[in-house]
Amino acid sequence: MNLEIICKQVCDVAKEAGKFLLQEINKISFKDIKEKGTYDFVTYVDTSSEKFLINKLSGILPEAGFIAEENTVSEKGELYKWIIDPLDGTTNFVHKVPLYSISIALMKGDEVILGVIYEPNLDECFYAWKGSKAFLNQKEISVSENQKILNSLIATGFPYYDYDKMEQYIKLFVWFVENSPGIRRLGSAAVDLTYVACGRFDGFYEYGLSPWDVAAGALIVQQAGGKIYDFKGESNYVFGKEIIAANNIIISELLEVVRKYMK
Repeated sequence: MNLEIICKQVCDVAKEAGKFLLQEINKISFKDIKEKGTYDFVTYVDTSSEKFLINKLSGILPEAGFIAEENTVSEKGELYKWIIDPLDGTTNFVHKVPLYSISIALMKGDEVILGVIYEPNLDECFYAWKGSKAFLNQKEISVSENQKILNSLIATGFPYYDYDKMEQYIKLFVWFVENSPGIRRLGSAAVDLTYVACGRFDGFYEYGLSPWDVAAGALIVQQAGGKIYDFKGESNYVFGKEIIAANNIIISELLEVVRKYMK
């Protein structure tokens, strides 16, 4: 299996899906929006994009199954699985905020071996595969070299459910407000991770996430020289619903702070 060739094919597929998102953003109205849960939205754009991705990815690797956000397919796959988010940042999309993405990862067994994230508004395609460097539009990228949170720009997000931890999560947010140059909440975890990978953000943390939110971005960060953990400092970040990403210098400090508040 040539992962580099497959990755380029997946980039092309993601860009095609991105064109569809851009075509539809000014057509969608609030009557097209449904709630999967409280403040967790889905539209015909999400499901149409997912069906398109499934069709195209099935042609690239027919033996692979799928873990897809909108559950439009049931194939599981014995060895290979695509993990896809057809529209990460649906809330931004329905409000016509120009920041959302398509996220595609390929797992072999329990290991993510390929990741592609495409942000169509800036026409930015981030990608990496096992053993490669990380890239943005064919240019190699790497994480930042900031050495302290004191000098770092940190990103986060807020969950749509599981509010039991919100009190300590808000205290953690306040800590970063008081002890860093700034903290950002963009509305797409996949984009947050790519921004860590290319050095725009120095770190990112969030809980309440799903595999399709983080699988591709986590690999891209790692191949860009960064580190990824769950809140325990372990490696259960794809399915464990919590993630910390940063350059390999501040990751220890970031993990220590997050663990202090999110025990």
